[in-house]
Parts: sequence; structure tokens; C-alpha cells
Amino acid sequence: MRVLVVTSQFPIRDEPTRGRPLVQTVQQLARMATVRVISPVAVYPRWARPGSYVAHAPGAPAGLDGEVEYPSYAALPGLTRPLNGWLCARAIGDALARFRPDVVLAYWLYPDAYGAMLAARRAGVPLVAGARGSDIRVRGGVSRRLTCRVVRDARRLLVVSEDLGRLAVRRYGADASRVRVISNGCDAATFHLGDRMAARQALGVPPDAEVVLYVGRLVAEKGLRELFEAARRIAVQRPRLQLVLVGGGPMQAELEALAAASDHVRLAGPLAPAAVAQWMVAADLVTLPSYSEGHPNVLVEALACGRPVVATDVGGIPEVVDAASGVLIHPRDSADLARGLDEALQRHWDEAALSGRFSRSWSRVAEETLAQCAEALADTGACTGGMGRAEPA
Repeated sequence: MRVLVVTSQFPIRDEPTRGRPLVQTVQQLARMATVRVISPVAVYPRWARPGSYVAHAPGAPAGLDGEVEYPSYAALPGLTRPLNGWLCARAIGDALARFRPDVVLAYWLYPDAYGAMLAARRAGVPLVAGARGSDIRVRGGVSRRLTCRVVRDARRLLVVSEDLGRLAVRRYGADASRVRVISNGCDAATFHLGDRMAARQALGVPPDAEVVLYVGRLVAEKGLRELFEAARRIAVQRPRLQLVLVGGGPMQAELEALAAASDHVRLAGPLAPAAVAQWMVAADLVTLPSYSEGHPNVLVEALACGRPVVATDVGGIPEVVDAASGVLIHPRDSADLARGLDEALQRHWDEAALSGRFSRSWSRVAEETLAQCAEALADTGACTGGMGRAEPA
């Protein structure tokens, strides 16, 4: 089977860890099918770049070099949003025509999957769309309407949690018979139990420190202001507390200023998976105080390393975390976050039991994804009476 993957959530030069779950899925998928990746990127004029914008520069991950294309299309914040799906379709059209896929697999519903939907329709091939979380929790009216079209048109809608599946049906009108839950996997060769003291020595962390670790993008929606406030509160009673943040993003400068005014905060910057795992092994717990989530892989990886988690009770997080593996707290509530962190630091956790909770491989994720692509192709053949794929326009 020839599968064309379309997603903007793929590594670029300045964000080498961007879209890591998708990269791991695609790398395994490429062992089972003929795969090509198109990662369309919106390019803004220098004078109109949004605060979260990262300069476009290709950066294909290892194992996929030469099989990833990064076409770009011009955009303006807000003004072109209703047109970005159409612009995305134009950007990926030539690559689709050259590759001649059997199925288009698109992650990130708008504008990526919308553009893929238009391009796939012209080529006469089925679309399988994947929702990751915030792409299906759309607030804006125009974006929501366009997202609805993708959700309803896709032959299969892949979601990472039961919560997102229910949301797709209830709020966006998805056909429940086409929705499939394919939760994230975990690279057990990288994320596993390790020697905490050895990891701390390598990272320059005091042996008696109480390390609270955050891994992810540095954006307000991840609850980072609340996390700083919660850490400030409990540091009064826990002078050995160390808050470590791994990642990069728009809040970098703000958080660096806050960290400079504190002796218990450390910003480690964006790191490769092996380095992230080393920090998880060194930590006492991992926290994710997000406002919304799909199926956060960072929590699966933390548990694989034997670390409890403190996370908000939102989205698919309760499908990963329960009372035996961590503490759930209210979103946007620094006082409750402080309570959760303090509670988790006081408890004794069974590292071996935590690390055994998830054993799902990325190979398994790829197998399930490919099976849904095959189902979508079979459904399309049945609907068209076996007429086959149309010639690209």
C-alpha cells in the first residue's frame, strides 16, 4: 500500500522534536508500506509573524531523509485562516500527483487535513484523518465549521483517546462507525527504569533534591504560569525543591526571567528523547498542568520510567493517570496544583509497578493505523463499485 502522510506537525530545523509521536508512528509505518510525508508549512511575512511562529526550515528526522517534503504557502494571521486549507491543498497537490498514493493519511484537522481532503478528493483516493487534541477543540466559528467538514468527510477518523472520540461525534457530527481510537505508544528502548542517583550525577542534580519535571512546549496553555506559582508556594516548606522545564516555545523569555529570580528553577531547553528519559529517571515526578490534552505521550513515557505524574483532569489524561499512578488536579488552579505536587512528593511510589503500566509499542500503533487505511480503501472501493482511483488532475 502507498500511503501519503500529510501533517505540519513534523520536525523542522528549529524544532527538532516537533511531532515526535507522529514521527515514531511514521517510521514504523514505513516498514510496513510505501510511505511519503508532506509537511506543509504556513509562511508569514516578517512584519506579521505570530508570537508562536517558528521560522520554516526543513529538518526531516533520521530514517526518513529524502521521503519528506516541506512545501510552503503564504499566509497572514487571521486574514487567510478561512483560505489556509485551500492554500494547503495547492501546496501539496504536485507531490500527491507524483506519488500516486492509495490512501492519504492526514494529521492535524485544519488546515492540514482539510487541504489533504481537497487534494485526495481530486485524486480519487480516500482520506484518513487523525485528531491529536487541540486541533479538534476549536473555538473559532470559521475554523470549527471547516474542521467539521474534515471530521464528517474522512473515511476514518483516528483519535488518540476515547474522550476525543466522544467529542468528535457529539460536537462535530462525526460518524461513530468511522471513529477509531489508536492511543500512543512508548519507545521502551529509551523510556524505562534507570538508576536515579547515576542520572542525577550526570545532570548535576543534588542527590537529595526533590525534582519536579515538566516536558513540553513552553506555552501558557500548558499551565506553566500556574506551575511556577505552585512551585513558589511549596518551596517555602520544601527548600530542596527543584523545578526543571524541558522544551522550548513562545514563553521562553518570560520563563527565563522568572527562573533568574529563583534559585529552584532550571530551564534545560529542547532535548532529544534519550536526554528527556535521563531527566525523567532523575526526577521525583513529572507534571503536566495543561488546560486541555488528547493522549499526552509525555505521561506514558514518565510512567515507563517509573515516575508518578501530577496532571490536570482534562481530555484523555484520566485514561492514562489514576490514583495508583499519580494525582489529578483542577486546571488553571495553582493552589490545587501545589496541593497535588506536595501530595505526590510525600507518597511512596512503586517504580516497578508504574513502569509496567504501558507496554504498547510504536510498531503496534503503526499496525493499527495501517489497518484503518486498508479499511478506508476497501470502503471506498465498495462505494465506487470497484472503479478504482481516478487519475490526478
